[in-house]
Amino acid sequence: MKTVLITGATSGIGKALCSLYQQLGWQVFACGRNQDSLNELQQLSGVTGLNFDICDKQKIQESTADLSELDLVILNAGSCEYIDDPMKFDSALFERVVRTNLIAVGYCLEVLIPKIKVGGQLALMSSSASYLPFPRAEAYGASKAAVSYLAKSLSVDLAPHNISVSLINPGFVKTPLTDKNNFAMAMLISAEQAATYIEKGLSRRKHEIHFPPLFTYLLKFFAWLPDTIWRYFAIRMLQK
Repeated sequence: MKTVLITGATSGIGKALCSLYQQLGWQVFACGRNQDSLNELQQLSGVTGLNFDICDKQKIQESTADLSELDLVILNAGSCEYIDDPMKFDSALFERVVRTNLIAVGYCLEVLIPKIKVGGQLALMSSSASYLPFPRAEAYGASKAAVSYLAKSLSVDLAPHNISVSLINPGFVKTPLTDKNNFAMAMLISAEQAATYIEKGLSRRKHEIHFPPLFTYLLKFFAWLPDTIWRYFAIRMLQK
């Protein structure tokens, strides 16, 4: 039986991934802070809940101490908050988002990389927002752009250890996190659809998994163009 550890497993994409891998016959280690949700997941055969906050390195170490020889680690947990007024830049908000989306990933990597078996896989959750600078996304976008660089660098350094690294760049996915957005989300897909894209990409050991394709390729196209073109459209977004 193959083993997968998934952070942020109590809701959204993480929860959908837990259900999908459980259905595929994997042993799933579902990680999260919400014990009630973990209890619900543990009703599924082959799912073990691990309760910890990814921002607490000691708790990560304690909760995963008995684990070894993992086939796949998916670092999915994250948060999103927006800078609504750049003239009153909220450094506390910025620190919270960067700590959760980037620094905590480092904690997880320190603890979990040694537990990945030879020939195993590591996946990091970034965002298609990392392709382009979006309004209000100074904290979220910066943190995810850093995760993207981190994943690409790790894919080089872990190759000699026979551990493959995948970077996941979703578009808009309907989750409790995106339910808080007060703007129209183009080409929104379900968490279950996202989980299917991710599982298929990981099964092929793709270095980058991005979806839905029409949306992400459109962003990639704009990222390829001169910066001034996207900046014009981004400023227009603010004026609507």
